[in-house]
This record gives sequence, structure tokens and C-alpha cells, in this order.
Amino acid sequence: MFELFEKAVLTALGAVALTQKKGEEMVQEMKSRYKISEEEGKAFLEKIQELARTGQQRSAEMAEAEIKKALDRMGMVSREEFDRLERRVKALEALQAEDVEPGTEC
Repeated sequence: MFELFEKAVLTALGAVALTQKKGEEMVQEMKSRYKISEEEGKAFLEKIQELARTGQQRSAEMAEAEIKKALDRMGMVSREEFDRLERRVKALEALQAEDVEPGTEC
């Protein structure tokens, strides 16, 4: 299951890196071919980078949601839920230990 999440995240990161590189190449081509200014090229590249960040964030959120669904279907709990339950059990054990007189079995 973790492998699926890892692949989704790496794919999103790869897309961002590819977009960055392609964006820079496009800006260079636009500067030479269409005679755009440095400022226009930078603005265009920033817009592409923002789109890539948004896409990466959406991809990560979608991957996380799918993993949560899969874990729920398998009946697994999150680490947060496990820790909460562990604290609850310890508190109940402490209460029980206070109720038992010394020298008697549980």
C-alpha cells in the first residue's frame, strides 16, 4: 500500500520537475522566436510553475484520499487513531490498577 502512495508522490514530483524544465525551454524559445521580453518570459514561467505546484498538490491530496479509502476497506486504523486508542487503554489500565487491592490477582 505504501508503494502505491510512494509511486503517486514520485510521479507528481517528476511532473513538476518536467514542467519546470519544459517551461524554461519554452521561455527561451519564445524569447528567440517571438521576441518577448525577459519580464514577460519570467511572468510566463512563474504562471507555469504555479500551475505545476497546484497540480502537484492536487495529485498528493488525491493519492492520500485513495490510500485512506483503501486502508478503511482493509479495516486498518490511522496512526493517530491507534495512538488515541493506546492512550485510552493505558488510562483504563491505570484506573483498574487503582481499584485492585495489593496482593490480589486481577
